[in-house]
Amino acid sequence: MRYLPHTAEEISDMLAVTGHKRLADLFAHIPETCRYQGEIDLPAPLSEWALTRRLQGLGQDMGTAAARAVLVGAGSYFHHIPEIVKSLIGRSEFLTAYTPYQPEMAQGTLQGIFEYQTLTARLLGMDVANASMYDGASALAEALLMALRLSKKKKVALSSAIHPHYREVVRTYLAPGPYEIVELGFGADGRTDLSALTEIEALAAVAIQSPNFFGVIEDLPACGAAIHAREALFLTAFSEPFAYGILRTPGSCGADIVCGEGQSFGMAPSYGGAGLGMFACRKDHVRSMPGRVVGETLDIEGKRGFVLTLSTREQHIRREKATSNICSNQGICAMTAAAYMASLGSTGLQKVAKLNFDKAAYLKRGLQEAGAGLLFAGPTFNEFCVRFPNDFRPVRDSLLARGIVAGIEIERFYPELPGAWLFCVTEAVSRDIMDELLDEVRR
Repeated sequence: MRYLPHTAEEISDMLAVTGHKRLADLFAHIPETCRYQGEIDLPAPLSEWALTRRLQGLGQDMGTAAARAVLVGAGSYFHHIPEIVKSLIGRSEFLTAYTPYQPEMAQGTLQGIFEYQTLTARLLGMDVANASMYDGASALAEALLMALRLSKKKKVALSSAIHPHYREVVRTYLAPGPYEIVELGFGADGRTDLSALTEIEALAAVAIQSPNFFGVIEDLPACGAAIHAREALFLTAFSEPFAYGILRTPGSCGADIVCGEGQSFGMAPSYGGAGLGMFACRKDHVRSMPGRVVGETLDIEGKRGFVLTLSTREQHIRREKATSNICSNQGICAMTAAAYMASLGSTGLQKVAKLNFDKAAYLKRGLQEAGAGLLFAGPTFNEFCVRFPNDFRPVRDSLLARGIVAGIEIERFYPELPGAWLFCVTEAVSRDIMDELLDEVRR
């Protein structure tokens, strides 16, 4: 009863009030084709102590970053987290995963989010940022819905070099509506091929990721010019925000909406979550932006204060006017990112980004000298794709036995790229680790 608090009698009483005979009747309005048929094959229940032992056993079979090193990115990155960030976000004033419903009663929380918004807008070169979203994938989907609302058109284009998981989330979001998604391919340099844009009519928006899934840096100014020439909105996405420590901001390249994953800013990968959806746009579009925006004001005594300036949930405004179905932002994650960006400052972000770039270049060059071939000719940030003359999997297994997770095979995402491996190097990877990897490849 610890996890199923309602007794059979209570369930029966509730069904009597709603006029239903069975729990299944509550879902009768959902088409049968959308409902799971049959019983879900679940293992037998365990006692609490047996379940704990089971999970501990599973944990012993999993490798973690603490072992030695992980040279895999693909949307989730291992970065050093300064102790000051851990100390700050562990304070009771900040340690909440939720933006309060009575925000004016929590001025500290609101100020923290306001600072996060300011830092995010500066990082991305945009006019305004919201209080954050779930993750990079849902942020991209919400950005495309925003573009569809703004343009009143029904068609969007996605670069196939955008993270595959992001594109899958976008398809899930848009599938129930009358929308069409067009995918744009990529060239030999790993950059998005925009030549097909001239053949697409009534286009609401085009989304480009930079650096893209392959780690290749897109030519955002050229992309923006081509997309705006088609009278479409220019959306840029990212999975590694550190890139904008040394690259031009998306805003300076003409982006109308910018969104992506902020996990790199003070959050450990944690087996896939929690993440942070960073979201910013031009001031002209702010009223169509999903999520919340915290603003600065003065109280009746003339003192500085903070309020929810914009709140677009259907709980706050009429459902037909709502622009977001995000029920909460990741409050603690946004606070973590703010603490991280403030701790490093613009100079620190630039230094760490440069270190990521240089270390990845070192490994890239070493692998080429060891016989691997670059998959794409375009410039990269801290990720890159290579193909080995021989099967790399035995080498990877040997390294894995020594606690080094070396690369990820991307054929699972791109069947047209068999034998290709994606590597990532951040400041958390030492030169000794990279040399050990290169020695193993040369054998």
